Amino acid sequence: MTRRSALLTALVAAVALGVTACSSDTPTEPEETSPTAEEPSPEATEDEVVSITIGALPISETAPLWAAIDAGVFAEHGLDVTVEAIQGGALAMPALVNGDVDFLIGQPYGALRAHLQDLDVRIIANYASSYAEGDDINGVVSAPGSDISRPADLAGKRVAVNSLGAAGDLTISAVVAQDGGDPSTIEFVEVAFPDAKAQLEAGNIDAAWVPQPFLNMIVGAGGTLVTYNYQDTLPGLPTLVIIATGATVNDDPDLVNRVRDAFSAAFAWAADNDDAVRQALVDNLSIPPEGAAALPLPRFDTTLDVQLIQDLADLAAEFGFFESAPDVADIVAQ
Repeated sequence: MTRRSALLTALVAAVALGVTACSSDTPTEPEETSPTAEEPSPEATEDEVVSITIGALPISETAPLWAAIDAGVFAEHGLDVTVEAIQGGALAMPALVNGDVDFLIGQPYGALRAHLQDLDVRIIANYASSYAEGDDINGVVSAPGSDISRPADLAGKRVAVNSLGAAGDLTISAVVAQDGGDPSTIEFVEVAFPDAKAQLEAGNIDAAWVPQPFLNMIVGAGGTLVTYNYQDTLPGLPTLVIIATGATVNDDPDLVNRVRDAFSAAFAWAADNDDAVRQALVDNLSIPPEGAAALPLPRFDTTLDVQLIQDLADLAAEFGFFESAPDVADIVAQ
């Protein structure tokens, strides 16, 4: 085993328990975006500190949050933050709605689906986004020796996604259709990201949608990158957003603004302290330092492109994932 293969194997083993969907969970005008703080909140005095719990997946995208908390960024905004690990996307929205967490870092697709189920949830800011060009943070890969090399080749094949009926299989269906294939012939199967490589090697699936580090792991072992399905359908699509209940937005707008401000400051701080963010991967996910240093991360920013979220909703309606597209302006908290 080469040093690179050993490192990738160790990295995958370290994050296997934590990585889940990088996909997807508004506007009337395309240029509209959600508000972000123009200036950080003044440093709070001790009696102004508010304790909040933020639900987040134990994945690499949570690193800036962990690191900024440790650096005192949230404390400077009068917030005493506890991060509650959410072990799966199916558990995320119930944790928020039931009051187990005060705010949730979740997929925009999940917020859209919750809204259609008459759950009172609101997107208050962006958190992380895929890349509109260049190497993206997730994609579809096929096994070494496979004849699947382009999206249309996925028609009639067994394709793994981590969660059925969500942004993964939605964007794959769209990219196959635009490449001339018939997405209705794809057999989507649910496979956890850490298990995708083994399932490909065993021949149980023909291709898999995976995030980093699994994407590089499979391609590095001879697999083929078939498509960056987010980038090839909705370039720059947000992968994670910050979500609150409608009650929190309506009853405590000052807290919502303070949380927005704190995340904006946290991402600005993280951009200047990449070493600390990478160390958070080591400390919280037990990723080897060399692996943490090389792991691709998404773009972190609180500015929400509501038109892209609306495009995601419209795409879900077009391909029958939703009966009709919600008006995302009703879901984004201004």
